[in-house]
Amino acid sequence: MTARETLLRDYRAAFLRYLSRHEESALDTGYRLGRGALAGGRSLLDVVQVHHEVLTEVLRDSPAEEVPLIARSASDFLLEVLASYDMARRGP
Repeated sequence: MTARETLLRDYRAAFLRYLSRHEESALDTGYRLGRGALAGGRSLLDVVQVHHEVLTEVLRDSPAEEVPLIARSASDFLLEVLASYDMARRGP
């Protein structure tokens, strides 16, 4: 399995967990996923592309009335995932 495939698999699982529970622990998983992607040399663009791919999968299988909640949840989750990239850019 490639690094991208692993990221996609892990991202999908973490995002679906967050969508089903909206728990802080699921957001923490997203944060740790982003931190691991950064440490593993994955670019910001790679992470955003994976996010978009997973979100597209979810939206394709979701009723229209759930789309606004899914979109807000996806935004919250992505912010957690990208927090490490933001901190790295800002520096100490």
